[in-house]
Amino acid sequence: MMNTKFLTLSATAIAAALALAGCSTGASTPSATSSSPASSASSMPGMGQGPGMMSSSAPAAAAEHNDADTMFTQGMIPHHEQAVEMSEMMLQKKDVPASVTDLATRIKAAQAPEIETMTGWLKIWNESTTMGAGHTMDGMMGDDDLKQLESAQGTAAAKLFLTQMVAHHQGAIMMAQTEMSQGKNADAIKLSKNIVTAQQAEIKEMQDLLATL
Repeated sequence: MMNTKFLTLSATAIAAALALAGCSTGASTPSATSSSPASSASSMPGMGQGPGMMSSSAPAAAAEHNDADTMFTQGMIPHHEQAVEMSEMMLQKKDVPASVTDLATRIKAAQAPEIETMTGWLKIWNESTTMGAGHTMDGMMGDDDLKQLESAQGTAAAKLFLTQMVAHHQGAIMMAQTEMSQGKNADAIKLSKNIVTAQQAEIKEMQDLLATL
């Protein structure tokens, strides 16, 4: 009897020991599992650096430019400024046909923001915001031209504005086409294409208006 009880107790003790061993083994599994994400992350160098790398490369791409980009931008800023000035003159006059004041409003609204954009590019490029001496800009009005426009009134002012602005736009298109063929900066080239498209359409509009005045 004693031997039978002893064997029974021994079997129970062995089963308990095996159960405890199984629990111990199972408990170690989560710790191994919990370490796997860290192991995966450490096996992928550069994780978390992607956005930083993109942001650092974007300014570098924006700063890429050549002399043609610089000349185009430096020249187009005062060219746009004169177009805005001429448009503001028309908006201050009385008895000007509504179709002409509407055009002047649109020219001012389109070109004023582009001046700010181009000024920002030159700062990014570490270039002067003013054009160097000796450079000319196609289509620019002289002081006498601006004085004539300032003093003109009514329909006469409208005809003069349209005539001058056609020549002004033609000059801008020539400058933009040079940028399209010689420039390097993607943003500047895109703007030059937009200028050609928009101002060609406005030249057609102004020629049609002149025919009605």
